[in-house]
Amino acid sequence: MSEAKPIRVLVVDDHDMLREGLAAFLRACPDLELVGQAASAQEAIERCRLVSPDVVLMDLVMPEVDGISTTRTIHERYPAIRIIALTSFGEEEMVRAELQAGAIGCLLKNVSGAELAQAIRAAYAGRPSLAPEAARVLIGAATQPRPPGYDLTERERQVLTLMVAGLSNPDMAQRLQVSRFTIKNHVSSILSKLGVASRTEAATLALKHNLVRLD
Repeated sequence: MSEAKPIRVLVVDDHDMLREGLAAFLRACPDLELVGQAASAQEAIERCRLVSPDVVLMDLVMPEVDGISTTRTIHERYPAIRIIALTSFGEEEMVRAELQAGAIGCLLKNVSGAELAQAIRAAYAGRPSLAPEAARVLIGAATQPRPPGYDLTERERQVLTLMVAGLSNPDMAQRLQVSRFTIKNHVSSILSKLGVASRTEAATLALKHNLVRLD
């Protein structure tokens, strides 16, 4: 009988030390194989295209394009790839948004090596994994009414603030020093999360519910 192939894992994190630490851990696990590293959303998406990992370990807080948006893009383009979010925070907004974006698991970065390996194996088999802190956050939030905009990321709130101020997509891209494509994705996500069809409706809802702060 042939030996089972190792699970191919891609590590995405903008912090070199954390990324290298995860890479070293994966190299020490005989049934796991490190197939690449990425320090940004663009690199992560490109590596997924090139090496087709089985599982991606995704940092949620990254510059320009966050892990939630990156997860959404990878999940849409490569639905067979399983994504596990790694975060330093157990915030309900981030956990819920990441799972909605397509992640199969969410773990805190202080997870033990054994727990991380188990989560990777579970994800590969199609089973979800949630850190106890993340599970408690979601369970506690399940009985609470959801205010509009509760699941907006920090970057999306920045974009929404600029939308309320009347800036165009090119102006917002220049202000935030990101591409117009990135801004377009953020705007689409904001409209979807707020349940509105236009920028005007989004701005009206934002002002009505104090979703942004205008100086």
